[in-house]
Amino acid sequence: MNIISQHVKGIMEECKKHATDAGLKFDDESLEYIVTNQDMLELSPKHMIPTLYDYWVQDVETLIAKGNYKLYPSNPYETVINTRPAVSFYNDNNPDWLNVMIFYHVLGHIDMFQNNTFFKHTWNDDFLGKARADKRLVNRLRSEHGRWVDYVIEFTRGIDNITGYYRELSFFNQGLESVYSDRLNYYFDIFLQNIKHVPHHEYLKNMEKYNEYIKNNRELGESLFFSEIKTQYPEFESLFDQSGTEPGKNPKDLMEYLLYNSPFLNRDENMWMKSVIHIVRDTSLYFEPQRRTQILNEGWASFWHERLFLNDKRIAGHEVDFAKVHAKVTSLQRVGLNPYAIGMRLFEYIEIIAAKGSHSYEFQKTYNIERRKQFNKKNQKATDFLFKVREEHCDFTLINTYLDQDFVNRYKLFTVERRLNEQRRSWEYIVKSRKSKDYRQMLTDTLWHPPNIIVDEEKTDEGKLYLYHVDEEKPLVSEYINNTMIGIEYLWGGEVNLETSDIYLEAGKEEKPKVIKERKLYTMKNTKLRIRTL
Repeated sequence: MNIISQHVKGIMEECKKHATDAGLKFDDESLEYIVTNQDMLELSPKHMIPTLYDYWVQDVETLIAKGNYKLYPSNPYETVINTRPAVSFYNDNNPDWLNVMIFYHVLGHIDMFQNNTFFKHTWNDDFLGKARADKRLVNRLRSEHGRWVDYVIEFTRGIDNITGYYRELSFFNQGLESVYSDRLNYYFDIFLQNIKHVPHHEYLKNMEKYNEYIKNNRELGESLFFSEIKTQYPEFESLFDQSGTEPGKNPKDLMEYLLYNSPFLNRDENMWMKSVIHIVRDTSLYFEPQRRTQILNEGWASFWHERLFLNDKRIAGHEVDFAKVHAKVTSLQRVGLNPYAIGMRLFEYIEIIAAKGSHSYEFQKTYNIERRKQFNKKNQKATDFLFKVREEHCDFTLINTYLDQDFVNRYKLFTVERRLNEQRRSWEYIVKSRKSKDYRQMLTDTLWHPPNIIVDEEKTDEGKLYLYHVDEEKPLVSEYINNTMIGIEYLWGGEVNLETSDIYLEAGKEEKPKVIKERKLYTMKNTKLRIRTL
């Protein structure tokens, strides 16, 4: 793995200029590396983060990837990391013309990372540096506690697989992280209104003062603001500490609950485990926005690599080569999902409807087919609307806002059903639906959606942890329940109960069988699992 040459860096800098002229926004500083396929195979299990902590599963995944590569050799073009400065890796087999296209694609990703609101809590982080510090800590703990460090990592990652972090990310995404801290919410929502009963003009004056601090100093604005508040209201900090809003009093997920409430973890001899759990949790939180924006992210990058490269003079002589690579990346699949293809076409479609003004309420209430075809407000700022979509949406909101019947008709999309042809003894696919609601549902079903498991504090005490799986018509994968609950039992230090639903079809019914749902209680005690029907 080596830094790219000055020649290739010059190409990248020219691509940056074209991209910023087109409206993309990103930091000027970036790092680019040339890597081999071997490097890619070894870095992929670490999410392309060279400084990520070591874990035995990564070695297994690397061996599997090397075995697959021998059978099906392939050359990934690039990978980009969301960190400050942004870091990207390029295959050493890429020719210069291909790197131009790929650079535009990467810059589209960086623009998404640094401007989309779901990545807001990552905007100021040097994640490579943080991961390096975490790795050193894990290695030091391994030297002191041996294999128990890997047990804690494995148990924590098992919990991570069933954790959605929705409340945590919702907290981050309300606005600037500092703007919506617990202290700030308490000050404006409770202290000023319910305790001090300040008049309306005084409340607005405080808000304007806070906004001015943030405007002048984004990172330290809140601290400076509360330094002044402490002078004006010396009792504020004491009341805030007593309010129950400090971290840990209202845990947002199972992992955070264990960190603050586990009798086992809070023993002096086990406090080191909390550091390991924090590392796993923080790493997962950092990557969580990418799970929620795959279609948006890849679509945005593909949209811009096509637009910018087609207008770049360096495409001359490579038009056919570009067409082949671009089609391979962004071709629509009749069966299955290509996030690059769907995402890119959604942005193309959004730009079209924005130019016509057909995203407006006036168009939505127009039902006449001919009038809808002729509707055109000739909006000159359609591209500005694209950047607004890039800033505000994730995959779920993008799909459910803009994937309408006109989009499905325009690109001739449909859902399919697989059935067995008994005469030919083979599977065949038939068109099931061409309705937008069905296609939206098909895409929604593919999105990342971990189970919603909460702690029932009324049924929990020091000797027993009670978990409640909120029924969302998606049962847990039963084969993983045992091992995951063993890990939770270890980190809790006592019995663990999990209330969930088993869903299956009524036996003996071939046509439209009735769905049977049973509520069950899984109990893990002394590494032994018991199951009973409620």
